[in-house]
Amino acid sequence: MPKLVKKDQKGEKKFLPNAIRAGSIADEYKAENVRVLDVRELTLIADCFVICSVSSEPQLKAVYNGIREQMKSEAGLKPLNTEGEMSANWLILDFGALIVHIFRVKARAFYDLDGLWGDAPEIDLELDT
Repeated sequence: MPKLVKKDQKGEKKFLPNAIRAGSIADEYKAENVRVLDVRELTLIADCFVICSVSSEPQLKAVYNGIREQMKSEAGLKPLNTEGEMSANWLILDFGALIVHIFRVKARAFYDLDGLWGDAPEIDLELDT
């Protein structure tokens, strides 16, 4: 049975440090167009999404493994669920309140999560990229 995770109450942003860290890890692994969206007011499934793009399968693996391993070692978070295959164009790490989407560039354009969740406020990661 899936573990239920209580979302933050309105106005609280307990997810913020983990979201910023996941986005920063993606950037460290050279993911492109890294965005963090605050979706608390738009959906019940999560508090925020981290969305990023990669240009190759090896980079997809590196970003995925980097986020998974560093979130566990630094924040004590393990994904509640993961979706996708390493040979796929889209991998998901579900940390409960935080969901990380790692796309190949064409898949990101095709699925257009940026447009679908376009009403969500974006959290500034203050990355130098």
